[in-house]
Amino acid sequence: MHTVIDKAKILIESLPYIKEFYNKTIVIKYGGHAMVDEELKKSFALDIVLMKYIGINPVVVHGGGPQINKFLEKMNIKSNYVQGMRVTDGETMDVVEMVLVGKVNKEIVGLINFHGGKAVGLSGRDGDLIKARKMEILKEQADNAPPELIDLGRVGEVTNVNPEILRTLDAQDFIPVIAPVGVGEDGQSYNINADLVAGSVASYLNAAKLILLTDVPGVKDKNGELISSMTCDEVDKNIKSGLITGGMIPKVKCCRDVVSSGVGKAHIIDGRTEHAILLEIFTRQGVGTEIVA
Repeated sequence: MHTVIDKAKILIESLPYIKEFYNKTIVIKYGGHAMVDEELKKSFALDIVLMKYIGINPVVVHGGGPQINKFLEKMNIKSNYVQGMRVTDGETMDVVEMVLVGKVNKEIVGLINFHGGKAVGLSGRDGDLIKARKMEILKEQADNAPPELIDLGRVGEVTNVNPEILRTLDAQDFIPVIAPVGVGEDGQSYNINADLVAGSVASYLNAAKLILLTDVPGVKDKNGELISSMTCDEVDKNIKSGLITGGMIPKVKCCRDVVSSGVGKAHIIDGRTEHAILLEIFTRQGVGTEIVA
């Protein structure tokens, strides 16, 4: 009986958060180990379905780097990276689009639908959902020489998101699942970082939250302890001081920019934890690191 009562208490604890986020949009970037481990995949799908059933509108943006690498290896196409970005020529872009849109996206849609949801798969090409332009990266040179312009091929950045497509799907109780492929003014596809797509979608939808699933617990301080909350100003200070380094820098910058654009909060959480999304949304302490205005 005590176990049953404890379960009831957990439900009651979540009530204020259900009320707070009822009919609000939450954008989730799905990636990392949570896309590989079978139990975590099931956990993710159930979290998304539950959110929709209690009146929250989840929008999923997914990655797929490891899956792309496997296909490129099978086709004997070498993967090259510059500053963490995949150099994407025409042949590589064909593989990227095939894997992200044709395989990974449909697997996620099928998983959510199997567990009782109504998911619909999209890429940036659908209804011009994500407009993009070629990303330019500058590499600093020594001896005060002008920076070198690095050509990444068909790697893009978001210029516009058409939110009406997503709002229409939400209104009909569908769950949008978005592959991070954009379309340029020239009609070509562009490979875009999934974190950046998720952030742009959250901004254009004026979402209540952006949640990035990662393979780390969150941002840690110099003693290795988890930082539960940071302001946008603290993000900049921690990057400048060297506390935040490597692959965490673009993630916290994405969160900072999204919150600055009007999104309520952004969260970096550990997708290796079962039901991490529900723990973040519906518990008082939450998990991971939140970025607030």
